Amino acid sequence: MSLPILHHCAGARSFRCLWAAEEAGFPIDLRMLPFPPRVFAPAFKDVNPLGTIPAWEENGHIITESAAICERIAHGTPLAVTPDEADWLPYLNWMHRSDATLTFPQTIVLRYTRLEPKERRLPQAAEDYLGFFLGRAKSIERALADGREFLVAGRFTMADVTVAYAITLAQSLKIDGELGPLTKAWYARLSAREGFKRAREREGGGTSIPE
Repeated sequence: MSLPILHHCAGARSFRCLWAAEEAGFPIDLRMLPFPPRVFAPAFKDVNPLGTIPAWEENGHIITESAAICERIAHGTPLAVTPDEADWLPYLNWMHRSDATLTFPQTIVLRYTRLEPKERRLPQAAEDYLGFFLGRAKSIERALADGREFLVAGRFTMADVTVAYAITLAQSLKIDGELGPLTKAWYARLSAREGFKRAREREGGGTSIPE
């Protein structure tokens, strides 16, 4: 059988999936694309008509939500929290919060400070959504306030991977300065993991997000 294919841009939210695969020891066929692919790799729309990253191809199916891909990779491994565990519901909440609540406002900041032509940039929108992100990121600080090392279940799980990408993106956008000290220490521990380092090496060690 052929390996699942991950379509990825360096620094994009598909990094969640690449890091997840490295942590799980999950073999993939990594396909690197320029960012944003809908502009610089128009043929990618034959794979994902939305033109968005990531895209995961497996057994004739396409998954385009990064947290869903991470959940698929975690299935059957200790990276997943299962329904028989006490922290299953918090785990589910973090998995969905990672993108819907934390990454989304960052994409508005990215778009209206870097991706749009200068005449279409909206500083007020970027400032407002930066505030939304920083306010919502306080949930990470609160979760770690009891001294825990990871978000749930007393161990490193896929919730840490998916949520930590929001901090990776915040660093790329240079909007991480106001994050709490517990959040920064947690992220430092995660980004020191060998799986994280291998993922960065596989994508080329850098970011394609415009400066």
